[in-house]
Amino acid sequence: MSEARTMSPGALTDLIRGALMRSRTSEINAASVAGALLAAELAGQNGHGLRRVEAYSAQARAGKVDGFATPASQVLRPGAMAIDAANGFAYPAMDLALDWLPGAAKSQGIAIAGIRRSHHCGVAGVIVEALAERGVAALMVANAPAAMAPWGGRQPLFGTDPIAFAAPLGAEDPVVVDISLSKVARGKIMAAAQKGDPIPEGWALDPDGQPTTDAKAAMAGTMIPLGDAKGTALALMVELLCAGLTGANYAWQATSFFDDKGDPPGTGQAIIAIDPDAFGPGGADRMALMAQMVTATEGARLPGRRRQQIRADYLANGVPVDAGLVQAIEAIGA
Repeated sequence: MSEARTMSPGALTDLIRGALMRSRTSEINAASVAGALLAAELAGQNGHGLRRVEAYSAQARAGKVDGFATPASQVLRPGAMAIDAANGFAYPAMDLALDWLPGAAKSQGIAIAGIRRSHHCGVAGVIVEALAERGVAALMVANAPAAMAPWGGRQPLFGTDPIAFAAPLGAEDPVVVDISLSKVARGKIMAAAQKGDPIPEGWALDPDGQPTTDAKAAMAGTMIPLGDAKGTALALMVELLCAGLTGANYAWQATSFFDDKGDPPGTGQAIIAIDPDAFGPGGADRMALMAQMVTATEGARLPGRRRQQIRADYLANGVPVDAGLVQAIEAIGA
């Protein structure tokens, strides 16, 4: 593994944006992607940050993802927006949802944006936290290419589909719940494979269905679900919400997020926003009370606080990154 170096958020943004713009991606889309990958790094989730740049750039050059795509939105009902990501990156499409959802939720009480023909959505917790900072509670589900079999089966049908929720807590930072429905996010295994590191036992199975600590074998195999049968039941729910309802590809229909082969993945996202006062005034205060009870419990930590602390530290002192990875990104398209 190469040595670490520290970079400012601005320098990281320029690094990512430059690599993408040299890889058949428009300036506006490159800026959206760079902002999202930076947010992942600032959250301490580097498997969804810089380590995605090489794959994203290769896919844009190959046309697997359209770097020049312009997402299109249509409000089909007062509280429902359909977004076509046009086989481009997910982030510009999610930007449309972020702009529309808070106002729609405060007007209607609840609103949903469904995204189809999309791509890897990064850290779902970043999206819902941004909505909570705009005054609404938010729930997001997304799918990914198949990497998990139904409980009792061996053929992958589900992705490592994330579920994320955030709620505003008045003057405090939002509470943020962000889970992958596999034991760990697949991005962590990808990062280990890139670095040549082993993974802990219990994360994944190899292509023969045997437990493995080899990250590369795990990438070729299947992920172990969170909570066994309960995890795959939740993955089914996510697939129905973000693909069945939106018209996106199911996990088993989607091509890989990690290489430049095949058709666009065409995955989906569903993002729900709720006005805290939809059922009467004081909703945000009630949510803050629950959060205070968790915080006051000895030994407990409110979900989201760790990543918020990491972000504050990185914004103040710079972001630690792999120097070799930075060099590889600088070389893209050069």
